[in-house]
Amino acid sequence: QVRLVESGGGLVQAGGSLRLSCAASGDIFSINTMGWYRQVPGKQREWVATITRSGSTYHADSVKGRFTISRDNAKNTVYLQMNSLKSEDTAVYYCKAQVWWGQGTQVTVSS
Repeated sequence: QVRLVESGGGLVQAGGSLRLSCAASGDIFSINTMGWYRQVPGKQREWVATITRSGSTYHADSVKGRFTISRDNAKNTVYLQMNSLKSEDTAVYYCKAQVWWGQGTQVTVSS
């Protein structure tokens, strides 16, 4: 069992930045891959970025060059640095580790 707690969401103007954090607790040794997803009401949850235990990273084309996923294994935390935010980035952002999900954090970008 793994518990994930996201933080760092909020309201920001277009062009601004936010950093999301996801702290993991519980059976953390079972975690290999962690990732971020986002969802807009009425739409399917969308993959944003993934990071492996070894540090390999993958980003969706829609955020490549603007968002960066990273992790601090000592703190059992994964981050999503979001720069040059656009109104279309507005969504609830979820952290995922293996099969477990966090509760989500709202990101709202005003134009």
